Amino acid sequence: MNPEKPASRHSLLTVRLLVLVLGACLFGYALVPLYGVLCRVTGLNGKTEGAVQPTVGVAPDLSRRVTVVFSGTTMQGLSWVFRPIQERVTVHPGEITTTTFYVRNPTNQTLVGQAVPSISPGWTAQYFKKLDCFCFKQQVLQAGEERTMPLVFYISPDFPGEVREIALVYSFFLIANTQ
Repeated sequence: MNPEKPASRHSLLTVRLLVLVLGACLFGYALVPLYGVLCRVTGLNGKTEGAVQPTVGVAPDLSRRVTVVFSGTTMQGLSWVFRPIQERVTVHPGEITTTTFYVRNPTNQTLVGQAVPSISPGWTAQYFKKLDCFCFKQQVLQAGEERTMPLVFYISPDFPGEVREIALVYSFFLIANTQ
């Protein structure tokens, strides 16, 4: 038997550990986009898709009503005032609806924010279709600026009949402080 030299065993162990650390880092980096894909496909976590085109030639289902409850919050670091103008609307599946949210930057600096939507129950996100939304792009508000931002949406006509209410929450995150 020819015992290995301690230096070569340590080198081999070092290489194995570095490969393991590199693999763990790559796996962790890949989890974010993989999670996003999983949420879009399954409707988990209430993630909604981006802008869609309205269904052409499909009349709203006037026999049913769904109440959509809106809420808005700002995350740590963003001191905007943000809220829905209407806290709830009742719509027929397939009916295109417009509502607005109010935002104000009370600070003395220009701030950039991004709204992230979440729907509850999460699986209903696949039926919530946004035609236009302030959440599609970053919002830049000058010092003291206020505005209303539209949300144009419809709920798919094939929305399950047993659900009568869904909640749509927008969380605004600070993207940049331009000063």
